[in-house]
Amino acid sequence: MPHPAQQITIQEYIDTVHDSKKRMERFSEQIRQLSGETQLNNLNKALQSLRRVSEIVSAVVVSELGDITRFDSPANLMAYLGLVPSQHNSGDKKRPGNITKTGNGHVRRALIEAAQAYRLPARKSRAIAKRNEGLPQAVCQIAWKAQVRLCDRYKRLVFRGKNANLVKTAIARELAGFMWSIAHAIPKTA
Repeated sequence: MPHPAQQITIQEYIDTVHDSKKRMERFSEQIRQLSGETQLNNLNKALQSLRRVSEIVSAVVVSELGDITRFDSPANLMAYLGLVPSQHNSGDKKRPGNITKTGNGHVRRALIEAAQAYRLPARKSRAIAKRNEGLPQAVCQIAWKAQVRLCDRYKRLVFRGKNANLVKTAIARELAGFMWSIAHAIPKTA
């Protein structure tokens, strides 16, 4: 940099980024260690069979929601997360509105972020194959079905000219439904 003050500023920015990265790695390692000690460890691992649902996203879902099987249906889970459209009624007219945003915003944001990965074509990556090792076949089949369906749905919604945020929210809603299915497919442990 031409001026010493500029060099100091840029170096401070670089140091801040490195410190933040180290902090994030420490937190991620702590989450990995602690998630293995929970009663819902099987659910945590099973959710990771889904595309872009990493250890962190599954830990967020499991820690915030607990046992997903407590919801009677996927629609109840979606409503709890605030991923269902609101409705405006006037007389005989019913118009859907924006999502309700009730319930758990932390999980909702994590799912919407994960939904962005479905913009790419469906494929079985090495990372997903490694996360699927040791999981029941039913869980792997649901995860693959989810990937195929959600990638196709993402593409169709974008082709129809839908807003990118609306598309990601729609995919996140269905992703929550597939998580509910996976939670019901894993064997119950006493």
